[in-house]
Amino acid sequence: MVELNFTLDTANGVTPLTLPIGQTVIAGWTGRDPVARDKHIAELMAIGIARPAATPIYYRVAAARVTTAERIEVVGGDSSGEAEFVLIAAQGRVLVGVGSDHTDRKVERYGLTVAKQMCDKPMSSQLWDYAELADHWDQIVLRSYATIGGNRVLYQEGRLSGVLPVAEIIAKAFHSGEMPDHCVMFGGTIPVKGGVRPSTRFECELEDPVLKRTLRHGYDVVTLPILG
Repeated sequence: MVELNFTLDTANGVTPLTLPIGQTVIAGWTGRDPVARDKHIAELMAIGIARPAATPIYYRVAAARVTTAERIEVVGGDSSGEAEFVLIAAQGRVLVGVGSDHTDRKVERYGLTVAKQMCDKPMSSQLWDYAELADHWDQIVLRSYATIGGNRVLYQEGRLSGVLPVAEIIAKAFHSGEMPDHCVMFGGTIPVKGGVRPSTRFECELEDPVLKRTLRHGYDVVTLPILG
C-alpha cells in the first residue's frame, strides 16, 4: 500500500488529506453512447490494438503506478495519455480527481493488461467530493491538451454524459456495488481528436460549469531509450 497527499476542495473549504492506496482499477470502454464507444475502439484498432473482450472492462494495475507527479518516464516513444475522471474510495466517501490512463500503445498491441501496467498513471493532487457533483455530473466537461511537435493542441473534449454513470461503473466492477476503501479507479475516456498519438506533455481537466471550478493536472513525458 502506498500513500499520496491530496487537498480536498468542498463547500466547507480546502482540507489536506493523506490517503493510502491499496488497489488501482482502470475501467475501459465505459462510453454511454455505443457509437462513441465504438469510435474509440476503432481509433485503437487503427493502430493495431485488438477489440476488448467486454465493454466495459476492468484492468488491475499496481497501486504504486498512481502518482501526482508532474513528470513521468516512459520507455520508447509509443505511449500516450487519456484524460479520465478518477474515483477514490476513502472513509465511506467517493472522491473525484482527474487523471490520465497513460498507456504504452506498442505493448497494447499484444497485451492490453501488460500495457496498462507499463506506465505511471498521473492524477490531480486536488479532489472533489462526488456527493457535491452527483446531481449535475453529466454536465461536467472532461478535456485534455497534448503538446505534439512543440504545439499545444486540444486532444479531447466532451461532457461526462458520454460516459456511463458512476454508480453503474462501480456496480459492474465490484460485486458489492460499492468501491472498497483505499481503491482508486480510473473511469474511462472519451474519443480523441485527430487520432491516438504520443506527446511530450499531457494536460487533463474536469470543468464543473455549475459550481464554477476546474480540476487540472499536467505532466511532462520523458522518453527513455530502448537499447535492445
